Amino acid sequence: MAKVLIYTDGACRGNPGPGGWGAILIAGGRERTLRGAEPLTTNNRMELLAAISALKALKRACRVQLFTDSQYLRLGMTTWLAQWKRRGWVTATRKPVANADLWRQLEEAVARHDIQWHWVRGHSGNAGNERADRLANLAIDDLLQEARKREV
Repeated sequence: MAKVLIYTDGACRGNPGPGGWGAILIAGGRERTLRGAEPLTTNNRMELLAAISALKALKRACRVQLFTDSQYLRLGMTTWLAQWKRRGWVTATRKPVANADLWRQLEEAVARHDIQWHWVRGHSGNAGNERADRLANLAIDDLLQEARKREV
C-alpha cells in the first residue's frame, strides 16, 4: 500500500456563510493540492468536505496519515460514527446527526484505506495545516470574486 500524508482544513466567513476547504496530499515525493467552496455552508461541513475530497482523489487503497485541526472530524471518525450508526443516525440526546449526508460520504471514502487520524492545533505553525487553511481561504476568495463578477 502506498503511504500518503494528507492535510485538510475548512474555513467559513460567517457560520453559516461562504465557506471553503483545502487539502494537500503528499506521496512518493509528489504533492497535489485541492480546494473548493460553497456559497452558504458551515465550517464543519467544509472540514468534512476537505477530507472526503482528499480521500476520493486517491486512485487506489493507501495507508493514510490524515492531519486536521478539527476535533469534530477526528472524533467523528474515531469515536462517534460507530455510535451514531448503532443508534440509527441519532445522537445520544436523540437528535438527528448533523451533516449525516457528509458523514456517510466520508465513511464510504475511508472504506478502502488504512487511515490514522491526527489532530493538530489550528493556526499554531504546523506548515501543512497552515497551507491547507490558505487553500480553503483562497477557495472562498475565488467564490466571492466570481459572485461579484456575476453581479456586474
